[in-house]
Amino acid sequence: MIREDSDLPPRADRRTTDDDGHDCVDPLGVAIVTVSSSRGAATEDAPSDPGGDAIASILAEAGHVVTSRPMIPDEYVRITTTVTKCLDRPDVDLVVTTGGTGVTVDDVTPDAVGELFDRELPGFGEAFRRLSWEEVGTRVVATRATAGIARDVPVFVLPGSENAVRLATTEIITEEAPHLSGLATRHTTGESDA
Repeated sequence: MIREDSDLPPRADRRTTDDDGHDCVDPLGVAIVTVSSSRGAATEDAPSDPGGDAIASILAEAGHVVTSRPMIPDEYVRITTTVTKCLDRPDVDLVVTTGGTGVTVDDVTPDAVGELFDRELPGFGEAFRRLSWEEVGTRVVATRATAGIARDVPVFVLPGSENAVRLATTEIITEEAPHLSGLATRHTTGESDA
């Protein structure tokens, strides 16, 4: 479900624990940022976005709410500005970008978003490339997919391939994002890290 300016309850009312007693935020308010100069052409009224659609569908099926879905070109400043605007929204607990993680000169998403990270999550890129091996083999070296925490919000930077986003969203993000959001915001509740 996509609801701009959603009526999600405050994060404090969505805080919970999982079966193992770990902090979680559920449901999550999600911003999906599609980075693609070809898809974001000004001449298209409704450009196709199969990667973004896949992310939205998978997260909605898991009970989360997509609150923002900007589509922007592969431009460093636009990427940084757009992700920052998403992080500023009170209804965003998770940001997922798709596109611009390769090795061409205009693939700048990991660089632009990475400058916003307070803490990196290197395990995401490692796990994603391990899972991708079955499909693409040694071509996994060409993806710079990454993740981190920015302003207490988990941010995942995914390739533009629909198969890649399905894999990452289904196998990693859906499983870990509620817990990551709970941990990243625990300090706002007055609880200790113990």
